[in-house]
Amino acid sequence: MKTKFILLFTIALLSVSGNAIAQAPDDCAISLSYFTEPAKVKNYEAALPYYEVLIKECANYNLAIYQYGVKMFEYFIEEKGDKSKVKDLIQAWELRLQNFPEQTKEGDVLSTIAQIKFDNNIGSKAEQFKAFDEAFKKDPENFTSGKSLYAYFSLAVDLQSSGEKTLQEIFDLYDEVINKIDTEKNSLASKLTPLMDKEEAGTALTDKEKRAKDVYENNLGVYATVEGSVNGKLGQLADCPNLIPLYEKDFEAKKNDVDWLKAASNRLDAKDCESPLSNKLAVRLHELEPSSTSAYLLGKQAESEGKASKALEYFNQAADLEKDNSKKARIYYSIAENYRKKGSFGTARNYYNKMLDAKPSAGIAYYKIGTMYADSANNCGTTVFEKRAMYWLAADMMDKAARVDGTVAGNARAAASSYRQRAPQPSDIFAEGMAGKTIKFNCWVGGSVRVPNL
Repeated sequence: MKTKFILLFTIALLSVSGNAIAQAPDDCAISLSYFTEPAKVKNYEAALPYYEVLIKECANYNLAIYQYGVKMFEYFIEEKGDKSKVKDLIQAWELRLQNFPEQTKEGDVLSTIAQIKFDNNIGSKAEQFKAFDEAFKKDPENFTSGKSLYAYFSLAVDLQSSGEKTLQEIFDLYDEVINKIDTEKNSLASKLTPLMDKEEAGTALTDKEKRAKDVYENNLGVYATVEGSVNGKLGQLADCPNLIPLYEKDFEAKKNDVDWLKAASNRLDAKDCESPLSNKLAVRLHELEPSSTSAYLLGKQAESEGKASKALEYFNQAADLEKDNSKKARIYYSIAENYRKKGSFGTARNYYNKMLDAKPSAGIAYYKIGTMYADSANNCGTTVFEKRAMYWLAADMMDKAARVDGTVAGNARAAASSYRQRAPQPSDIFAEGMAGKTIKFNCWVGGSVRVPNL
């Protein structure tokens, strides 16, 4: 009897004029069930009519309407090749944001909609850019898709090529996008570092930690690829032959504009542009507003002139004044390099570590420490075996560099492989009877390394 009643009720729902389904306001739960049950098993053809009823009469009833709705339209588009459903997919995201704003990340949804328009060539390039721009400006925190960050910047460069944007607008957007990528990389690296340290200490990771570690490393690799693509898209626009005339032309008109001086100085420094303009910008900036930026730039200028001690003085001033972690990391790197080139490896390592504290994704710091360890092998041990054991530490540093920073990963992995070949091999460990023993280093490196068991 019960089965017969349900069957009759279902027939009644389907017996309506046209293609619409009759729906009373109190029946949202029933329609949701009729929609989600086939959707869960990917029978989207059966689910679609009920979705259409839900968005008309129960739009704010349950978030699942849009969670399954998005999956449904993605299936029709990607699996069935039905491009007519693209607008429905966009609408599903828009309705979710409209009806469930508290359970929806605005920047994520708006950037997803912009990406759909971009991927399907909906609207002009200017309109596509506007969609990304709205997403980024409304909710930059949740605009995290590497693919969308690249599309956003790529469109801007295309608009500059067609005369719809100025070169300065491109530079400004580049700074914002790179800063966003840095923020995401640092967040991931700060989560990855404790897991690497735990492994390094010989403690096994839990299954959950292993999965998390894989996710962090994969996403760091994605952002590194996006960063490379963004820099590639910027390409020759930011080369010295374009930058120097641009800033020389505007210097007189902008020489009292502190923000302009900072931006111009930083960009010339980032591209290693050698020009009298660099010094002129740094000096003028220091006159108007002695700051971390001006002190750092004067330090770079002194360094280029071979005045290492003067450069170090400026760099330390810059570090004391700087509040922004990304900029502080750059300063610490310059100080560390200054000491490394002078052979003061212990002090250099201190500053590389300060750089990592400020910017956990700075794989170059691990890379440089690993290089110093390798360079010190002959000075850190009393026997040949102990000296060669230093290469294990150097290789470990290179592994860390590769994990947190895709921009140095290739070189770091190659260096790690090379160092492990120089370290004691199984035959050496057996001959010396050192398997499982701990070697302590009494040189500047300090610490110890455990010899692998055979």
